[in-house]
Amino acid sequence: MKEPSRQARWERRSQTPLLVLAVAFAVAYAVPIVAPDASPAVHRACTHAEWVVWGAFAADYLVRLSLSPSRKAFVRGHWLDLVAVLVPMIQPLRLLRLVSTLLLVGRRARMAPQVRLTTYVAGAVVGLLMFGSLAVLSVERDAPGGNIKSLGDALWWSVTTMTTVGYGDHSPTTGLGRLLAVGLMLSGIALLGVVTANIAAWFISRFERDDQVERAQTAAIAELAREVRALRAEVARLGGAAAPGPAPGPDGAPAREDRAGAPGGAADQEVRPAAPVSAPRP
Repeated sequence: MKEPSRQARWERRSQTPLLVLAVAFAVAYAVPIVAPDASPAVHRACTHAEWVVWGAFAADYLVRLSLSPSRKAFVRGHWLDLVAVLVPMIQPLRLLRLVSTLLLVGRRARMAPQVRLTTYVAGAVVGLLMFGSLAVLSVERDAPGGNIKSLGDALWWSVTTMTTVGYGDHSPTTGLGRLLAVGLMLSGIALLGVVTANIAAWFISRFERDDQVERAQTAAIAELAREVRALRAEVARLGGAAAPGPAPGPDGAPAREDRAGAPGGAADQEVRPAAPVSAPRP
């Protein structure tokens, strides 16, 4: 059995800690938005926690890069991870940390063999709804003329936007909020397509398995019919060899059979009259 590489061992060991850190990042991001009246110390602690978690993700990327046998191939194959690590360094794009966090967490989750597509899609839907609600609330809460003022409004807007229903009772008014809306709509359409394709692929594979079973049964029946015909021919041949015609007599003519079936039997012999007995001479 092939031994896993150092990079694979590192990814397997660091997966659970990084997922825990991602949850901590989500909490640190949500607290200042949900509780804007919290003390400045809480806000600073959340900001520090965000940067610590992001430093852990960046360190993980650098470790995997150093353990990779081909660094160029690693960068080409994990360019989304690199973008996600570099984006938070740009302070004006602070909200894009949400997107990059989802990219990193999703990337690491897909590496786990026990994670299935349905679980990943469900987690992505929940994550997008939560992060989309928090992001639009942080942008639209203090916007003049905005109508998304509470977490409930933001969550309702995220659901209607992600499902492309769009009732219009809540909508973003700022440019960044509308950009978030576009991203959420595209994400909802993409996830819906993934779910639909997954269900269609399941039905197609099921039909293919049924067709394979049916073809195998048809082939087995045809093979059985050939064997039956061969057995019939063999039985007919053996029956003809076991029942030969009557054996020839002494003069070459076929011997006659008696009534019991034995050739030359007593029952088949002719009854001849007895010769007259002459009187004895004196």
